[in-house]
This record gives sequence, C-alpha cells and structure tokens, in this order.
Amino acid sequence: MSAGTATVATGSNPAGVPDLTAGEDVARDIEVPWGLAFLPGGDALVAERNSGHILRVSPGRAPQQVYKVPGVAARGEGGLLGLAISPQYAENGYVYAYFTADTDNRIVRFRLDGEPEAIFGGIAKADSHDGGRIAFGPDNMLYVGTGDGGQGARAQDPASPNGKILRLTPEGGPAPGNPIPGSPVYSLGHRNVQGLAWDRAGRLFAAEFGQDAFDEINRIEPGRNYGWPLVEGMGGAGRGFIDPQLVWAPSDASPSGIAIAADTLYVAALRGERLWIAMLHDGVASDPMAQLEDYGRLRTVAAAPDGALWLTTSNTDGRGDIRSGDDRIIRFPAR
Repeated sequence: MSAGTATVATGSNPAGVPDLTAGEDVARDIEVPWGLAFLPGGDALVAERNSGHILRVSPGRAPQQVYKVPGVAARGEGGLLGLAISPQYAENGYVYAYFTADTDNRIVRFRLDGEPEAIFGGIAKADSHDGGRIAFGPDNMLYVGTGDGGQGARAQDPASPNGKILRLTPEGGPAPGNPIPGSPVYSLGHRNVQGLAWDRAGRLFAAEFGQDAFDEINRIEPGRNYGWPLVEGMGGAGRGFIDPQLVWAPSDASPSGIAIAADTLYVAALRGERLWIAMLHDGVASDPMAQLEDYGRLRTVAAAPDGALWLTTSNTDGRGDIRSGDDRIIRFPAR
C-alpha cells in the first residue's frame, strides 16, 4: 500500500477539528445543494443545482431565496454549481456562480438585486465531468475547477479550458502571472476537479474524481501537469507528471468539496458517504481518517468565518438514499 493511500480509520478527532458530535441542521429539505459561500456577516449563500435558486442560510432562521440564476440547464451532473463571494463584497456586492447553460459551462457575476454578467464561458458541458468549484485565492484571483466533459484528451490540450484549474481576474480574464501569458490555465491534466482550498501558507490543494482506480488529493503548482488521462493515481512522477498526495478507491471517496482550517484538511465524499480528515504539515497531507458516516452522500464542506464547519448532503441528486430532511445543511461548531 502506498504511503499516500487513504485507509478507513476511525478514532478520536485530531486536535483542532470542530466538534463533530455536535452537528445541528441549519437547513433541511434543500434541493441538491452544491455551492456554498459565506457572506461577510457569516450567513451562507447556497446554490440549488437543479432549480438555479440561491438561498441565504443562517442558524435559527428559515432559508430565504435571494436570487435565481437565469439560463441554468440542469442535466446529469450539470446545473447551478459553485459559488464564490468577491473579496471586495462590502464595496462591490458581487457574487460569482459557475453553471451549466444550454451550450456550455460558464461563470457569471451579479449583485443580488441585479442581472448576471457573463465573465467566462466555453467550458464544454456534458452529463458528467462538469467540474464546477470556484473560489477566490489569497491573491484575490478567481480559481476554477473544471472537468474534461467526458473527453480525456481535453485535459492535455492547453488550448481547452476543460480538465484544468483556471486562474482568472475578477473580471474573467487570464490572471497576470499565469504560467502561459494570456492563458487562463493554471494547471492541467485533471479529470474532474470539484474541490479547491488553500492552507495558511497559501498553498493550493484540489480534490479530483478518479475513474475506476483512484480518487486524488493534489497539491497544485502553477504550470504543472497532473497526468489525466495518461495516469490515474500514483506513478506519473517518472514521466514528468505530479503524483497526488492522497489516493482512495472511488468506493471509499469520490471527493467533491474540500476545506482547510488550521492544519486540517476536510474532504466531503459522495460515493464514500463520509467525511475524510487529514493532517497538513509543511504542505503535505497525511494520516486520513474517516468520520461522519451516517449522513449519506456529502457534497460540500466549508470552514465558516467563526470557525464552524458546514456540510451539505447530496442524497437528492439521483444517486443517494434519501433520508428524512434531505437534503440538509449541517453546522458543526468550533471547539
């Protein structure tokens, strides 16, 4: 077994992990929640994949629909996917959304009282491998995880936005300092990226769905190639690719959202129906443990401004066993 291979292990929570025994439902009966991003005051915006609705969610209050993204074409894994809040939200009020339209996957930005503005498009859509996670990095640039749209060759094509992590300006252009000037591509060789998070040193980690053998957690370096479809899992380093830090069998993971708080990495697993928790030390993830195996499919995990951990289930997405109250948004308070 590789040193980077995760095993199903349980035990006491590592130091610094929120109290996973004290989960409370913040919202129930949500329709396929996907993206989740926090407003400056601590409330969350949550995207419903199929309806195109954006809900404002906070503890102790009923969810409130605050926006509907027009033009969402939900089919297969597509629909209204990732959300991100502008780092200058207090000044400009912008919310960003990644969604599947009739012809492509695209990114728009909008104010909650205004019309959407398309800032990036042309990401090939499909019934699967649509990617969809977006997040602002420590550099205030917008990072985008895309999928290969079911055609692995796109991941190795530097001219295609598919199978990539993109780095964009807030206006949607290629960010300055990208590996290839004038290109939005930050890294390539990805199958289906749905998790993005940075540690406190500013290092980027990403979660990637594997095919039949290995799901991955990768540390992302600009301009590097992560191997898909030529390599799945470990074994690409000798051929010029970057090996993942952690791998799982897809039945144990199928990782979607990830979050980092202090020196802990959290990975929401869909098919694996659990939360994976790994330690971070000097930019290396290790010692993963499985927790929270009673909620079903987990789509998104996010660290809130107050130190709490938020999770969304994904049991109403057509692939899960629906439990009472699904889908749910669950909050685990900081210790």
